[in-house]
Amino acid sequence: MAEPSFLATARGKITLTLLCAIAFLDFIDASIVNVALPAIRGDLEFTVQDLQWVPSGYLLTYGGFMLLGGRLADLLGRRRVVVAGTVVFSLSSVAGGLAQTPGMLVGARLAQGVGAALMLPGTLSILTTMFKEGGDRNKALGVWGGVAGGASAAGVLLGGLLTDGPGWRWVMLVNVPVCVLVLVGMFVLVEGDRRSARLANFDFLGTALVTGGMLLLVFTLVKAPEAGWGAARTIGGLAGAAVLLLAFLVNEQRGRNPLLPLSIFRTRGLAAADVAMLVAVAGITSMFFFLSLYMVNVLGYSPLKTGSAYLPLCAGVAVAAGITAQLLTRVGTRPLIIAGLLIAGAGVYLLSRIPVDGSYPTDLLPGLLISSVGLGMAFVAITTAANANVPPDRAGLAAALLNASQQLGGALGLAIFSALATSRTGDAVADGRPMPEALTSGFARALLASSLFLAAAAIVALRAANSRGEAQDQPAATPVPEPVPTK
Repeated sequence: MAEPSFLATARGKITLTLLCAIAFLDFIDASIVNVALPAIRGDLEFTVQDLQWVPSGYLLTYGGFMLLGGRLADLLGRRRVVVAGTVVFSLSSVAGGLAQTPGMLVGARLAQGVGAALMLPGTLSILTTMFKEGGDRNKALGVWGGVAGGASAAGVLLGGLLTDGPGWRWVMLVNVPVCVLVLVGMFVLVEGDRRSARLANFDFLGTALVTGGMLLLVFTLVKAPEAGWGAARTIGGLAGAAVLLLAFLVNEQRGRNPLLPLSIFRTRGLAAADVAMLVAVAGITSMFFFLSLYMVNVLGYSPLKTGSAYLPLCAGVAVAAGITAQLLTRVGTRPLIIAGLLIAGAGVYLLSRIPVDGSYPTDLLPGLLISSVGLGMAFVAITTAANANVPPDRAGLAAALLNASQQLGGALGLAIFSALATSRTGDAVADGRPMPEALTSGFARALLASSLFLAAAAIVALRAANSRGEAQDQPAATPVPEPVPTK
């Protein structure tokens, strides 16, 4: 007898809305501050060099603590960790909204990233365990993918509305009422789960190594365009991160209670899905970044007009995500990932042809609409593939790996493509070309590279699992049991 649909119930719909609201909150805070940066700089007297830490501080701790957040959710209880992360996120949002100095705002953004890293993996693992394989999970992941794909664009829009309206401080303070609703919803709708391990048996060494390695890696990538890729600081940072992460892998292989059981990578297609997400997000994050700069600095758009330009993309992502969720059981994840990434790449390629005197209807809208279709397809299908065949006791870990790939990809893409854009713009200025033309040339070069990254992600996805989101897809890889903690 078929199991009744949880998603068909009112409780199921409200629960999905709650979980996606948490994801939206975390995703949107990566981009919502971008259009507010000029106002923040003028109000708090940031230097140009220090201003980058308003967006980058969040990215640094969000990516650095993601794996820890996912494993804590599996070991200590998903609801418990999500609630703790929401409290941290809310308090740091208040601190950021009331900040009177640059240091206070950057510190609040760093703390926000830690809160988000605790919230997101547990939330996705709650979704994949509450909504069973088949139609329910496919539809739930379809909504989740739509939220993930459209949040960056929505962040630019909401940031513009708030900055032009009540002021930049509400870019931070708007999180607080949402966090209160999330906390109430978590206790009402999500059952508490028991912790499966004692802190005495926790892998503290592995936690220190991986968190330190990820923090150093993301920090080095964020600073690389400014310091230079050949600078001793950049090379030393990348080498140090590699040493820490290699030591982490050795520790996990030998440890009795590893933070990251390496056997999870025996799950069919999981590694390929994570790498595809990393490479794809490198291209997509850069698309939003450079298009926004182009609209503000070349076309002269206001923050509100820049944000509004992404409305068709948000709508396209939502529609494509919903259709993709219906196609999963018929087509499977792999073809949808590949098609989605290639379509998104084609859209970004069109955007790379932006002229100095660009027009929104002819030079931006077509590429945005095409990209939106690909984004909606790819995010839903990659998320489904990365969580397929994962046993429930490792759902948080799988979610953390996927989201860590996403954050690392964003940092990597901005670091690489900012260097490309800056170099091209500098060459154009040296040749005597006007600044608008030089900027456009640099942005176009970065967007072209972004489209190539999306095509490369499609190639990686050839090794992803071709799950149809059904229960019979589960037994592809038999998980190796973890050692029983000794007293």
